[in-house]
Amino acid sequence: MSALLWQKPGVAVDARIQAFLAGDDVVLDREFFLHDIAASAAHAEGLQRIGILSADELDGLKRELAVLADDFRSGAFVLDDRYEDGHSAIEARLTERLGDAGRKIHTGRSRNDQVLVATRLWLKEQLARVAAVSREVARIALGRASTERGLPIPGYTHIQRAVVSSAGMWWAGWAEAFIDDAIRAIDTLTLVDANPLGTAAGYGVNLALDREHTTTALGFARLQVSPVYAQLSRGKFELAALEALGSATLDLRRLAWDLSLYTSAEFGFVALPAQYTTGSSIMPNKRNPDVIELMRATHASVAAARTEIEQLLSLPSGYQRDLQASKGAIVHGFGRGLAALELLPDLLANLEWREDRLRAAIDAGMYATDVAVEAAIAGVPFREAYKAAAVAADSAGQGRTPEGSLAARTSPGAAADLRLDALHARLQALG
Repeated sequence: MSALLWQKPGVAVDARIQAFLAGDDVVLDREFFLHDIAASAAHAEGLQRIGILSADELDGLKRELAVLADDFRSGAFVLDDRYEDGHSAIEARLTERLGDAGRKIHTGRSRNDQVLVATRLWLKEQLARVAAVSREVARIALGRASTERGLPIPGYTHIQRAVVSSAGMWWAGWAEAFIDDAIRAIDTLTLVDANPLGTAAGYGVNLALDREHTTTALGFARLQVSPVYAQLSRGKFELAALEALGSATLDLRRLAWDLSLYTSAEFGFVALPAQYTTGSSIMPNKRNPDVIELMRATHASVAAARTEIEQLLSLPSGYQRDLQASKGAIVHGFGRGLAALELLPDLLANLEWREDRLRAAIDAGMYATDVAVEAAIAGVPFREAYKAAAVAADSAGQGRTPEGSLAARTSPGAAADLRLDALHARLQALG
């Protein structure tokens, strides 16, 4: 490992203590390394603008940072336990290549400042991915809602057959859910799109740093003005990002539950694409819906990451080393959550309804609500209409069809008035 910037003369570094302090920073920082390099280049530009670096020194630093980024992408440079973390690796490489100019890169910064801006840039990318996949899910669901709007399917409450529903209603529900998930991700991206670079360890530095330049150079929407708030927002913004992700993975979990039930032999309503199932290791007769089962499990990882960060935030103001642990939480939460979400669009585009099984599952009792409502329209008090329909539930389907039930479901958003145009408009407004 290269010499530690903070090491004091005459004080030996205990290897066990240092391993504990470093944790898995080197491994986690691989996720943020390119963002740290980009922020270092912007910081170098800012230092040159206030006279700390010469034009030649800036050119050299930017050139070597670009080479380091290329080497990291290609595998020629590996971030490993030779370094304390990603930040020290960048400084060591620049010092090796450029001497004193490389040593100047840390001027006006702290390691906390470095990880804060790198993770902030990373969070922006992750939230953009959540928004994009949520929009794509909504687009597919809306398309299928339009195409399959008249396909009857059983509607359930309490996991019991309840009323006649339609594939159009099922798809429209998920479309609206994921439109909201996209909006929440976009709104959260707006929240976190604030530049903390140049706030050091939370109190600024005695340099007139050009923070407006680095804000523009790194593509942030605004400057995070207060160095104190930059520290207060660490963890808070990560928590908000995980909550936005969790909004989508909660919907994913419930959708996956539907598909788990619908693909079972007992229901048999849906056939999954073959690549979304696996064979049993002991039962030759089975294909298992492992993908949707692991989709169901995904929200647990997101919720765990959220809880981990929430528990870290029982801290006073200012920088605390505890916050180092927030890196692992967001990497794990987004790593699991986005991996599952990004499999969803193709699954939804290619699943197939088994119409014969859907129609066979619609029994006479599922028309009882129609009977009760029709009586209420004719003037019978609803409580009386309800009781009469309950008594005659076994014969409620006489002379009725699923299509007729759906055509009469005229309340806004119901099968006969899906209002897909309104959902399309909301989706298109997201760009």
